[in-house]
Amino acid sequence: MVLLVVWAVVLVLAAVVLGGLAYGLFGALTRLRREVEGAERDLRPLLGQLQQTADRARQVSKGS
Repeated sequence: MVLLVVWAVVLVLAAVVLGGLAYGLFGALTRLRREVEGAERDLRPLLGQLQQTADRARQVSKGS
C-alpha cells in the first residue's frame, strides 16, 4: 500500500514538473516569435533601401 502511494506521488510530481517545463517552453516560443516579428518589422524598410541601392548600382554599372 505504501509503495502505491509513493508511486502516485512520484507520478503527480513528474506531471507537475513536465507541465511547468512545457508551460515555460511555450511561453519562450511565444516571446521569441514576437521578437522575430518585431525585428522583421524594424528591418523591412532597411531591406527596401538596400534593394533600391542595389538596383541603382546595377543601373549605373550598365551605363558605364
